[in-house]
Amino acid sequence: MSPETVRDVSAEEGHDLVEAGAVLLDVREADEWEAGHAPEATWIPLGEMQHRVGELPRDGRIVAICRSGSRSRVVAGALLQAGYDAVNLDGGMRAWATEDYDVVASDGLPGVVI
Repeated sequence: MSPETVRDVSAEEGHDLVEAGAVLLDVREADEWEAGHAPEATWIPLGEMQHRVGELPRDGRIVAICRSGSRSRVVAGALLQAGYDAVNLDGGMRAWATEDYDVVASDGLPGVVI
């Protein structure tokens, strides 16, 4: 499945999906994650996805997220192709933060999206 066929969800819909039990999969790099991420997110950097995809549940939805939604759209497409139920959070962490959803740094303090 190509990235064009991936379903995009808004930050609000993505947040609702996560609250309902979906996995929020953050695929950003270490510096981005450390600066600020959603507290409920699972972090697997894009470069590690191929080797760590087995850590993701096959029996639930996955909401992929990055900074803007571009990298996560590619990941969501690959997950769909591999048989996972995945969507992309359009606007990424920027949209998440704009909606005032929690963003924490690796040290537990309030985080920022870089």
